[in-house]
Amino acid sequence: MGGMTTPEERYAALADELLGGQPPTPPGKGFGATALKVNNKIFAMLVKGQLVVKLPGQRVDALIAAGTGTRFDPGHGRLMKEWLALNPSADQEWVPLAREALEFGRGKAKPVARDQ
Repeated sequence: MGGMTTPEERYAALADELLGGQPPTPPGKGFGATALKVNNKIFAMLVKGQLVVKLPGQRVDALIAAGTGTRFDPGHGRLMKEWLALNPSADQEWVPLAREALEFGRGKAKPVARDQ
């Protein structure tokens, strides 16, 4: 594949891959206008060219510590603890993180119990 792709093109390809060719939920207005949904809940969206995914709070904390992204701010200064905005340098992370967010949205992502 030659040349650079825009975040919008990458997001469309990501949506196609995760949804198996099914069209994403038709866009609404405002927050989550281009969102991908599972069980009627948003799990990923493209905001100002950044991929934003919903993951468990502890996972978001770990990804922030690793430098993968930042807590998502929807624009009114209130950071969302379960939403990660990927850093532009984390391009390679889009598919695995979006897939993880899809599983979390489906309710399949359970915390790993270490002491049992």
